[in-house]
Amino acid sequence: MTETSIIPAAERKVANRISLRVTLRNTFTLAYRAWLKMVHSPEIFMEIALLPIIMTLAFTFLFGGAIAGSTAGYLPVVIPGILVWCCAMGCNAAGTKLREDMSKGITTRLASMPISRFAPVGGMLITDISRYVIVSVIVFALGYGLGYRPETGLIGVIACIGFMSFTAWCLSWIFAFIGVSSKSVSSASTIGNVIMFPLAFMSNALVPVETLPGWLQFFVVHINPLSYIVTGLRQLLSGSLGMEFWGALLGALLIVAVFAPLTMRSYAKKA
Repeated sequence: MTETSIIPAAERKVANRISLRVTLRNTFTLAYRAWLKMVHSPEIFMEIALLPIIMTLAFTFLFGGAIAGSTAGYLPVVIPGILVWCCAMGCNAAGTKLREDMSKGITTRLASMPISRFAPVGGMLITDISRYVIVSVIVFALGYGLGYRPETGLIGVIACIGFMSFTAWCLSWIFAFIGVSSKSVSSASTIGNVIMFPLAFMSNALVPVETLPGWLQFFVVHINPLSYIVTGLRQLLSGSLGMEFWGALLGALLIVAVFAPLTMRSYAKKA
């Protein structure tokens, strides 16, 4: 019988860092867990599938004639606006789901395992990209059914889906930080809604900026980040990129550069 020698702990060569390959594998494993959780939750499916349909139909037929004179003339305005609305509201889900896992002790269990500390947060946020893609496809498909034909065609639509998914993913880091810093799921959800609802309503998503009061125009055009994203989408669909598009990309990158380290630091303290 072969004897197995036990190496003393002081003599073992144990790596104190996890490689990039293992980090990616851990991240996508937990992303698959979050995806299964999302698929098997009917309320999440209703939010992803039904909310874009309801909002698109409601705003198109209620306000299309009053704002643009016809529903056909309002579609180039409302389709990018509804897309940003739905994806921006979905960004809050990242924080609430992280806070829910922390409240249930799941993150504590994951912290005791030999996995990357980035994986639980990264996996959750990667799963949200699929949410943004599904919402984008539904909104554009419904817009096509209503008669909307972008000037840049299918290529412009694909570019918009990629642009929207990337910027929404970057925004979700803000709400991930709020989630891991909050004391409960309800507080994380409330804080996220308090931030996002005013930004969504006080933007150029649904109405022309020219119809707004002067003081509000300045906030909508120069300060509100959602207005930059909406304008960037419209520029992609019209084929004429401007400063708003590049400003939205730069702002999104700055958000990740600031809030990703803050989120991981706060998560490491509380996990």
